[in-house]
Amino acid sequence: MDDIPEERSEQVETSGAAAVKSTPSEALSAVYDIPVQLAAVLGKTSMPVNQLLRLGRGAVVELDRRVGEPIDIYVNNRLVARGEVLVVDDHLGITMTEIIKSEH
Repeated sequence: MDDIPEERSEQVETSGAAAVKSTPSEALSAVYDIPVQLAAVLGKTSMPVNQLLRLGRGAVVELDRRVGEPIDIYVNNRLVARGEVLVVDDHLGITMTEIIKSEH
């Protein structure tokens, strides 16, 4: 993993009584700036390669979701929520309507 920057850390020795424990929020602050990939999936479909190759400009591909159904929201390829599509100024946006509980 040559592309991972090397981090410097200093080890400080502490005696038992002098050890300071960090709170959970302080411990988490070390990871707050780590980027994650978020994807909002409108729907999915499958088709044979020959049909895919025939698609051209203006082709319509029907997805497995109906208008108004919640979309899936993934963080780092893990389903974490469902939501709705909305318009924010001249961009698409999402609002989370349901958080998916993790199974671990």
